[in-house]
Amino acid sequence: MGSLTIVGLGPGDASLLTVEARDALARSAEVWLRTARHPTVAGLPAGPRYASFDELYDRLDSFEAVYDAIVGRVLGLAAQPSGVVYAVPGHPLVGEATVRGLIERAPEAGLEVRLVAGLSFVDTATAALGIDPLADGLLVLDALALGGHRRLLTPERPTLIGQLYDRRTATQAKLALLESYPPEHRVRVVRASGTAEAAARDVVLAELDRGDAFDHLTTLYVPPLALTANVRSFEGVRAIVARLRAPDGGCPWDLEQTHETLKRFLLEEAYEALDALDAGEPHRVADELGDLLMQVLLHAQLAEDEGAFAIEDVLGAIGAKLVRRHPHVFGETAVSGAEDVVRNWDVLKKEERGDQPLLDAVPLALPALAQAQAVQSRAAKAGLADPSTKPPGDAIAALGGAALTRDALGDVLFALVAHARSRDIDAEEALRLAVRRFRRAVAAAERAAAPGRP
Repeated sequence: MGSLTIVGLGPGDASLLTVEARDALARSAEVWLRTARHPTVAGLPAGPRYASFDELYDRLDSFEAVYDAIVGRVLGLAAQPSGVVYAVPGHPLVGEATVRGLIERAPEAGLEVRLVAGLSFVDTATAALGIDPLADGLLVLDALALGGHRRLLTPERPTLIGQLYDRRTATQAKLALLESYPPEHRVRVVRASGTAEAAARDVVLAELDRGDAFDHLTTLYVPPLALTANVRSFEGVRAIVARLRAPDGGCPWDLEQTHETLKRFLLEEAYEALDALDAGEPHRVADELGDLLMQVLLHAQLAEDEGAFAIEDVLGAIGAKLVRRHPHVFGETAVSGAEDVVRNWDVLKKEERGDQPLLDAVPLALPALAQAQAVQSRAAKAGLADPSTKPPGDAIAALGGAALTRDALGDVLFALVAHARSRDIDAEEALRLAVRRFRRAVAAAERAAAPGRP
């Protein structure tokens, strides 16, 4: 039966090889290197025959293809009676895709894997930077993983980005970072840490990829943003809102607010967001949704100040509810389409409601048309629709020649809502859009009446 020993060669200078690694290499007849393009290789123990997979890098057109080919070759070598010693730069479990692949596939090949640890680039880079990874909350990322995954970034934490191996990768990293950091944010490029050629240079983020001083030994350090400068993250905006309500130096207006005084702003911002959505203006939608989110954060911060709840409770409630009400996504429930989803959603809501009266969950503060549509919909789903509700034509006809009363008009409007709902039309939205069309028509008439007016 074969065997597989994976040895970490450390980050650079051969003097950083661990005693265990040097011993494992010295006692081997043959050692396969992921790459011979690493400073440690020149100082490896004499004796073994060293071979590398560098020809795969030269022949194949993607890292994924190279790594997959290496894993296949190493598993084949390990299956031999003599097994194989496979050596990789750094620590085997830090940024080594081939090692991950080998560990995943070794059990099916009947192989036990022995890992021989080595220093990683994190060890030498943090020493060069003078930071404590644990105390400082260091975030370690792979430059190759940043493209399209900016959510990996946490700008309020110091970040170390490895494998910035060429200018193209540096450009991709820069673009990802610019989505969360300002262009003038200063970063540090650390090269060849752990070797005699170690060097570091500070640049502003916008100029990160200028020049060609990048190779497989290049690491990027990104200092943290102050929370109140971290305006493109949820935590940053939350910190800004908390600062506004800080007793020592906060905003007097924000400190005076209560849930009661803020209610009207919550409603106003919701309607302004609806207006932006109706107008189909993406930038304005983003702006108005931000104003709406600010109201949520203000209410949550006020509650946290009072010891009632925090924004984590808000997120926890909606997160748990979304998972609970989507068993077809997060569980084993099968659905055949959107109708099944809605049906399941209603059943789950009913179970959550328990003995609560059916219509209590419909807010009394809803606009009248929206409230009418909501209570009609809930009652109909429960089989409790009011049989006295007239078709709109009959309701209008019932007015006859009599003087219009508030109740009679209410019956007509209620009947119109029922008619709209039966055709899957949102009555509130329909009326809002009609008002928008009227406003545009009046504005056009104003312009026509006054040609010189812009």
